[in-house]
Amino acid sequence: MFEHIERVPGDAILGLIEAFKKDTNPQKVDLGVGVYKDAQGNTPVMRAVKEAEALLLKNETTKTYIGSHGDPRYAEVVLPMVLGQQGSAVLEAKRASATQAPGGTGALRLAADFISAQLPGKGIWVSDPTWPNHHGIFTAAGIKLNKYPYVDAENRLDFSGMLAAVQQIPAGDVIVLHACCHNPTGFDLDRDQWQQILEVVRERNLLPLIDFAYQGFGEGLEEDAYGVRLMAENLDEVIITSSCSKNFGIYCERTGCLIMVAKNQEQMENVRSQVAIVARENYSNPPAHGGAIVSEILHSAELAAIWREELTEMRDRINTLRRDFVAALKPYGLDAKYACVAEQRGMFSYTGLEPQQVDRLRDEFGIYMVRSGRANVAGFSHENLPYLAKAIAAVN
Repeated sequence: MFEHIERVPGDAILGLIEAFKKDTNPQKVDLGVGVYKDAQGNTPVMRAVKEAEALLLKNETTKTYIGSHGDPRYAEVVLPMVLGQQGSAVLEAKRASATQAPGGTGALRLAADFISAQLPGKGIWVSDPTWPNHHGIFTAAGIKLNKYPYVDAENRLDFSGMLAAVQQIPAGDVIVLHACCHNPTGFDLDRDQWQQILEVVRERNLLPLIDFAYQGFGEGLEEDAYGVRLMAENLDEVIITSSCSKNFGIYCERTGCLIMVAKNQEQMENVRSQVAIVARENYSNPPAHGGAIVSEILHSAELAAIWREELTEMRDRINTLRRDFVAALKPYGLDAKYACVAEQRGMFSYTGLEPQQVDRLRDEFGIYMVRSGRANVAGFSHENLPYLAKAIAAVN
């Protein structure tokens, strides 16, 4: 029965991991895998997470199912984190519903299946480029995928091209927007640009699906939520996919959330009932541990303060490394060419390196990144920056 099944190429990033492990170069640098790393190259367990897990272990009384929508205590803390702690008109009107999901990826798949079932025939529009898995998730759900421009030939945010394209999207289609820390480019919209997108989305009657995977990694927890809250407060319907896997450093716990915003509470309850069916048909119940960690931390003023401090440290480290990377290239006369790296936000940078340059960096210097030139800035360190700068200068 399996005789006709063909082998397909493996995931490019997973392939980089294997190649990096086998590389014997003592100066090798991994800029491919999309996880946070500290100065020693490790992905640490946050102090707040360790303390929360100790409390959970001590106080846990059951391993029973938590229901298709997940733990209500998780929703209690994620909704205000995303939509606003104080004075959120959306939350006060009970227009929003939270469904715990296996990571941001699981939330995106729930959103895709919901759109496919409840909005048949609607197309979906993603930025060019976008996170590659967007393509797989939406096409697997049977949704027609389209692209709008996002980065120009000079490796800059192409907002005019984006705006012009969004103005041509058919009424009623879905547009995917990155809330902050755009993956893979690192180029984010400013507040004025968000306002312009809002006006076009409202005029075209589009449904925004906002991918919010990196809250707190750009400018701050509140600042990074600006576009999300702007859309939710000014539109009748918004879909938000949130992830706690990154900002709590609990990648392997797969902790995400699908947030549905409807016109009023009654419509929200209708939508919520359909999302429960989608979740039930996908995985029945989400895993509990990651959500329990987040709930434990955010329900505790002490642990929440520790977590915010740690998240600030991670964000500041990344933004400092961005500036130091550009400074390291100055002796080679390349600081202006790569100045965009310091302007971008989040863990990823669209460096502007061509595929052939990326290949040379890997083969000649043991520096690994995706062939698009996307680098994980968290893989930079003050120890490897001189080596990186010298290698980049050699391939330019």
